[in-house]
Amino acid sequence: MNDELATNVPLAPMTWFRTGGPARFFAEPRDAAAFCHAVNAAQAKGAPLFVLGEGANVLISDDGFDGIVVRPRNAAIQLRPGDDTQHTCVTAGAGTHLQDLIDYCLANNLCGLEDFSGIPGTVGGSVYINVHYFEALLSQFLVSARVVAAGTGSIETVDNEWFRFGYDTSRLHERKNYLLDATFRLRNETQADTAYARGRRDEIIRHRMRRYPTERTCGSFFRNFLPDEVPFETNGKKITAVAYYLDRVGVKGELRVGNAAVSHKHANMIVTSEGAASADVAALARRMQELVRDAFGLVPRPECQLVGFERSPLL
Repeated sequence: MNDELATNVPLAPMTWFRTGGPARFFAEPRDAAAFCHAVNAAQAKGAPLFVLGEGANVLISDDGFDGIVVRPRNAAIQLRPGDDTQHTCVTAGAGTHLQDLIDYCLANNLCGLEDFSGIPGTVGGSVYINVHYFEALLSQFLVSARVVAAGTGSIETVDNEWFRFGYDTSRLHERKNYLLDATFRLRNETQADTAYARGRRDEIIRHRMRRYPTERTCGSFFRNFLPDEVPFETNGKKITAVAYYLDRVGVKGELRVGNAAVSHKHANMIVTSEGAASADVAALARRMQELVRDAFGLVPRPECQLVGFERSPLL
């Protein structure tokens, strides 16, 4: 990367919503040194720093981001022996697309990550949010990582416990460290077992394509409720799916604000059309919160990251 940061860079084309204003400063580091330089530049300028992955889970303010946006481009993938003969470790840069990592692993007869097939995002963003698919969590496979400290730009190797992983969360949410790369422990499989895993990958992607919108969305806008947050049960189990409550208040395919609408495929997914603004998305999301609150006394909390807003536009 050049020592000079780019300025006033439009961010809307880098997000799935295709909305939002520009970054005051912008960098796309392709190696560890360039990544550290960008972090040090933020420290020197006294500017906030935001790391942007594939832009699939963010809503950027129409005013943009008054700081430094770092979009990692370090996408190298490397193999090394595991701790036993049944496993191999795979290290991938933060800028690696998650699907590229999954496909690489399957090409090398390494299985485990295929459950996350079709989920848009980079390794950095996926570790940040501890991406999940039903019972599978990415944290179940991560064994170590390298992170860059926000205050010093120094690099540290950390283990799984360091991340304090939870549902849709990790220690990275504190914004005191940024992921440089991550190492995953995967199963060595036979050609036959890998062929089965490839079929599972393809079926999961087919299912996602049919069930969810695939463009101009952040996926699930709100996270599911935790069991202790809801009083409602069915068959002795807490109803934690936020889409259940959104379906009950009738927003799916019906509720719209400006050029943002609730998808007709899924009640917890917002889609935008040409000319949309982030303000449209935020106003729609707030209205969804209000309807669930008024009907059930529950307030959905965003899974989507809100970036650059002076104050939260949501409840």
